[in-house]
Amino acid sequence: MTGGCCYKQTPRGSADGMCAEIDKASLRTPPSFSMLQRMGSSPEHDMFNTFNMGVGMTMIVAKDDADKALAALKENGQDAYVIGEVVSGEEKVALC
Repeated sequence: MTGGCCYKQTPRGSADGMCAEIDKASLRTPPSFSMLQRMGSSPEHDMFNTFNMGVGMTMIVAKDDADKALAALKENGQDAYVIGEVVSGEEKVALC
């Protein structure tokens, strides 16, 4: 995933009127990012927009298919986990 995943790339997978709600607590953010943020006095938005906070790639799948998608990814050597959900909303991405 290139820089800007949260605010530029993720909305491309959502229909109008839908919002990708990303659960910040679920992210496996490397400790170095909090150090960079603190030392650079960088706003959270900029950290997510530039560094993706450790998220390598995202997939949007139907909620009913999430377990199957995770199992298929893990069977193929990918360390995958759920980081949020798509909900109704005009804001394309919300960090919760």
